[in-house]
Amino acid sequence: MNLRQKITEDMKSAMRAGDVKRRDALRLLQAALKQREVDERIELDDAAVVAVIEKMLKQRRDSITQYEAAQRQDLADIEKFEVEVLQAYMPEALSDTELDTMISEVIASLGENGSPKIGEVMALLKPKLAGRADMAKVSLLVKAKVTG
Repeated sequence: MNLRQKITEDMKSAMRAGDVKRRDALRLLQAALKQREVDERIELDDAAVVAVIEKMLKQRRDSITQYEAAQRQDLADIEKFEVEVLQAYMPEALSDTELDTMISEVIASLGENGSPKIGEVMALLKPKLAGRADMAKVSLLVKAKVTG
């Protein structure tokens, strides 16, 4: 069963159980997936689904920050619940040690051609780390290793 089918099955289960909040969060996800398929005229594979979920998670986290700054805890709680639901479909995150090892390996493979550029390292890491690491954090680690 691919990720898209799992999301559909989970939504059906939430509907049967009468879990309105979970159903609504999954409907938002399905709508975003469908929108991307229609816009790009493609069938999404698991990697593309993870990319959509990553984008939605980032949006939710930004919204939580803004709602809490505006003292709207009710809206922040809704967004936090949606983050929990979406997070369940993400691949397992890499540990700091695993992340450091992958970065070192990529830098070593590029290092034979002189000093690697941050963009080159990030371009090779991004497909490997999709959904498994915060790319902003990865960028900082790469920058420290390449320049340091």
